[in-house]
Amino acid sequence: MINATKKWIFLKISGALLVPLMVWFILNFIKIYDQGYFIVANFFSNPLSKFLFSLFIITAYFFSALSITEVFEDYIKNDKIKNVANKVLYASAVVIPLITIILITRL
Repeated sequence: MINATKKWIFLKISGALLVPLMVWFILNFIKIYDQGYFIVANFFSNPLSKFLFSLFIITAYFFSALSITEVFEDYIKNDKIKNVANKVLYASAVVIPLITIILITRL
């Protein structure tokens, strides 16, 4: 299978996964928005909430990294700069969700 086809399929799958996760997150965010620290910490202490939020963060970063690489492909002409930009993007798409998940699991 061609790389562009794989990327397109991954974009569609991750986009489809993001829709229900985003709805879940928005509905729960509305519930905890004006609440105190203990209610918010209690929400993120729930194992189901931890799992769904972690899945949401991973999927969102995966989707955004794939989308931004398309922008790099279209607008950056220098291959060296494009490769460095892609490597930094992929590294941040791994590190930032990982740090977030580690911090949430400590609650």
